[in-house]
Amino acid sequence: MRTRIRHLFVLALPVVLGLQACGQEASEPFQRLATLTSPERLAELEQVIPALMDSGGITGLAMAIVSDSAIEWSRGFGVKSSETGEPVDENSVFEAASLSKPVFAYAVLQLVDQGIIDLDTPIADYYDYEVTEDERHKRITPRMVLSHTTGFPNWRPREGQLTIDFDPGTEFRYSGEGFGYLQLAVMDVTDETLQELTERLVFEPLGMTNSSYIWDDRFEENLALPHGTHSEVLEKRRPRRGHAAASLHTTAVDFARFMIAVMNGSGLSDSTAVAMLTPQVQVDTGVTWGLGIGIQDNEAGRALWHWGDNVAYKAYTLTFPEHGVGVVWFTNSENGQTILESMLAHTVGSAHPAAAWLDYEQHDSPKRQVRETLAATIDEQGVDAAIALYREMKETQPPEAFDEYVLNTLGYRLLRSDRVQEAIAIFLLNVEEYPDASNPYDSLGEAYAEAGELELAIANYEKSVELDPENTNGIAALQRLRARLAER
Repeated sequence: MRTRIRHLFVLALPVVLGLQACGQEASEPFQRLATLTSPERLAELEQVIPALMDSGGITGLAMAIVSDSAIEWSRGFGVKSSETGEPVDENSVFEAASLSKPVFAYAVLQLVDQGIIDLDTPIADYYDYEVTEDERHKRITPRMVLSHTTGFPNWRPREGQLTIDFDPGTEFRYSGEGFGYLQLAVMDVTDETLQELTERLVFEPLGMTNSSYIWDDRFEENLALPHGTHSEVLEKRRPRRGHAAASLHTTAVDFARFMIAVMNGSGLSDSTAVAMLTPQVQVDTGVTWGLGIGIQDNEAGRALWHWGDNVAYKAYTLTFPEHGVGVVWFTNSENGQTILESMLAHTVGSAHPAAAWLDYEQHDSPKRQVRETLAATIDEQGVDAAIALYREMKETQPPEAFDEYVLNTLGYRLLRSDRVQEAIAIFLLNVEEYPDASNPYDSLGEAYAEAGELELAIANYEKSVELDPENTNGIAALQRLRARLAER
């Protein structure tokens, strides 16, 4: 089975022009893949990963490595809860976040093989549901959902209608809403819940015994709790209704089993297995999207990838089907993606266009170091001392260490911790530093609204909308705040 799908993969998915599949330039990445599970490399990971987690402020991490299409190594690092200190192991349960999507896609493609779903038949033909008032939704197909070309935003606004922002099928835009729409149709035509469908087609056949789209009480015993940026335990959601885009709970070992199935084409016809791994739409340089999964081309060849981000749960997977090699890890920290690039460098090596496209701030970036220094100063000496330190650092640190998002992120960290007046002080500094940017005023308006100072909130939202007339968040906030003020 492994030989069959690898052969098909190479024939159907040639490495993009400009990248060598062999030869001197490509030999080093291939060598790193070949030695990924050597005793020396694994010993290195045992040392490096805890150090990276410490640098990134990450509470817990579980990881599995696949080599020769088998799980060769798995480990847990850190703790499931900063309050109890219980250690993470390879079978600890995490929210998979958007790693939910390729699992659902794999189930849908089995329905395609069975003739139950057609990739290019409009979803509206299967399920008569007006997902949006825009009539273009009747042209959206399963292929468009799985390749993120529906035109939907990632998620609909809290208030207002779901929109379609471009003609379906014409360009890439990542969307969880699309997966929710397709899920409704699949549930209708199969007369199964999402959980029943994936139990039958994915979890049971692949031996994923610790995976579910809905909460299972047995997870409680080995659950990795979510943590904020300061390793504080956050509230854990326990979903009673599954969502194809985001609600999967799983383990590093279980997800590695899924990766192996995708690499081998298990459970799919040859043509459908190849279609899943065939680029459907261009995303960025070296990055395309297949059916339910991302595709990356670099000097190491072609790889499948996906990331997950449910705020306090972060995840990543990368596999090289031609080589039968892959990695997956889950974290229970809002800081989880700060070590993404370093984790890739220490495992599969080379530069990664997919990670560059995601553009997460990394643990060793100057901006993060500035912000974390300011956060520590606020905790130890107060916000006034932090503001004074910021002004000093502006004189001594490189310009690339500063932009409006350094202070904005710090301000929201304070706001989420109910430190409203400290957040206002940081947002005021951001407005002073970036008076021509819309976002600092929007954030300051939100903080003033939280403090009950409606007039100041309105004034700042008005300035934000003046600078950016397309700031829909600011426009909606102004409507709410003016109504609240009128009720006084």
